[in-house]
Amino acid sequence: MTNLEKLNAIFCEVFGVEVSALGTEFDNKSVEGWDSVRQLSLTTAVEDTFDIMLDPEDILEFTSYDNAKTILGKYEIEL
Repeated sequence: MTNLEKLNAIFCEVFGVEVSALGTEFDNKSVEGWDSVRQLSLTTAVEDTFDIMLDPEDILEFTSYDNAKTILGKYEIEL
């Protein structure tokens, strides 16, 4: 499984969506149910899956699918 597939699986599991729903419009403003609890679940799953510890400011910026990909790049995780 590629890193992108792992990230997609995390988003699909946390939000209960299909991979086809993920894209530039998938963010905390447009996704119903994206609240602080889901965001915490999302960041925790990312940390566990990729064996990283996100900085607090990165956790706060984890507000969209695109941001997630950008943030993972900061941790040298190729997608």
